[in-house]
Amino acid sequence: MERLQKLLSQWGVASRRHAEEMIQAGQVRVNGEIAHLGQKADPLSDRIEVNGKLIKSTNRPEQIYLLLNKPAGTVSTCSDPQGRPTVLHLLPASLQRGQGIYPVGRLDADSTGALLLTNDGDLAFRLIHPRHSVPKTYQVWVEGQPPENILQMWREGVILEGKKTLPCQIRVLETGSNGNMATPRYRDRTLLEVILKEGRNRQIRRVAEQLGYPVIQLHRTAIGPIQLQLPKQRLLPGEYRYLTNVEINFLQSR
Repeated sequence: MERLQKLLSQWGVASRRHAEEMIQAGQVRVNGEIAHLGQKADPLSDRIEVNGKLIKSTNRPEQIYLLLNKPAGTVSTCSDPQGRPTVLHLLPASLQRGQGIYPVGRLDADSTGALLLTNDGDLAFRLIHPRHSVPKTYQVWVEGQPPENILQMWREGVILEGKKTLPCQIRVLETGSNGNMATPRYRDRTLLEVILKEGRNRQIRRVAEQLGYPVIQLHRTAIGPIQLQLPKQRLLPGEYRYLTNVEINFLQSR
């Protein structure tokens, strides 16, 4: 016997969190009765339906693990009530239909870079749980040139909504302007590398704003040792690749 939300995530129906929402919304039935959150079921003997469709454990799709270079303007969800393009729209139709793939965690719509997608619900649940703290690396352009005492304050933790952020790593990669952002507004700017072990909502943007150095651009380059750009493979915005066995083993060991 397993909890329904765990079964549904294992079968690639939805992430565990989304499965909980589906159960609460009355979309799941067990043996003809509307299921309730926390209910357990036996996939071998119980009849489990989602939106009227019978779910069979033998229909569980092959587990898929992808790394996407999320472009700006897409949202890190499976659907969007505002009609904005989602990260799933970047995948071919063969991966969009019937595979149960969804993003692990989120990047806000304006941010870009590394985003994991999978239909392995157990793995996704573990990775987003705070106790696993997979480090994530970002390259962040901020307005101005924050002095060392401000950066040290950021490293040690800043109070957000009454709770201090965890210590993080920050180093300066570049100052000044270059490329397509060499405009008068942004000539005084700094490129930071920020490595976090937590992922509170828009954390980097909120901390930078609070410290007086708002974010101009935010790009995630790595999730743990999983690099967005490899020596022999560069992912352009909107492109994806399958994770290697070594990368999958790292995630499953968390």
